[in-house]
Amino acid sequence: MTSTKNNQLYTTLNNGIETPLFGLGAWDMYGKEAEQATLDALEIGYRLIDTATLYQNEKEIGNAIKKSGIARSKIFVTTKVPNPQQGYDTTLKAFDASMKALNIDYVDLYLVHWPIKGKREETWKALEYLYNNQQVKAIGIANYLMPFLKELETYSSIIPVVDQMEFSPWLYLKDELQYCKQHNIQLQSYSPLTRGKKFKDERLQKLCVKYDKTPAQIILRWNIEHGVSTIPKSSNKKRLQENFDIFDFSISKEDIELMDSFNENFRVVENPIHML
Repeated sequence: MTSTKNNQLYTTLNNGIETPLFGLGAWDMYGKEAEQATLDALEIGYRLIDTATLYQNEKEIGNAIKKSGIARSKIFVTTKVPNPQQGYDTTLKAFDASMKALNIDYVDLYLVHWPIKGKREETWKALEYLYNNQQVKAIGIANYLMPFLKELETYSSIIPVVDQMEFSPWLYLKDELQYCKQHNIQLQSYSPLTRGKKFKDERLQKLCVKYDKTPAQIILRWNIEHGVSTIPKSSNKKRLQENFDIFDFSISKEDIELMDSFNENFRVVENPIHML
């Protein structure tokens, strides 16, 4: 179920909490750059900020949230269990460390960052403990392709609210999208813009002319049209604004289907399937 607030779309997750469909990814941003990008994004209107212990910028993200002057309840914050700390007790410790670094009262969403072999079940059980203990508002997973999702069914007692994965028109993971819709899991795409590597695709360029939008805006809108949450990364204020300006147009059904056909299993990040 989606609703419009502050000129952007929100969706209700399977545990009843609301989250924006669009947000800021904070990978590969450090120190002052991360803090300023978060401040700029919040000023523009972003209300979903995605970080991770792995990104080494939780402290700066937390600083920006405080400095922004925006009520904490209006900002949806995601962070993730780092791979070396996966496991039951170590996940609980990692969560405490994230809370200390962020220096905020609560985290909205805590994710298993990668499906680490031999650690998946106990890590998920630790997340369930944190959720049941009301230490986090929601729990989810990242990089869980179909085999990991099927495996999760065998040991989970809570359905994840989000599955965050690399997803773009050139990596159109139809089976995962369908599975998430069937199980009321919100699919969320990272690296949706392929780090610019597909911006010159002639088919995309034609759509840019047709809709009078940039390659980034067409790709991000394609995600939204599929009901996919998306968290593009940028620390450039002009690009942050450009990425945000996707709520004043829509893409036709025919053009969505055309973009679906761009799929060529193209990745800019490691394929999680190697973790089976």
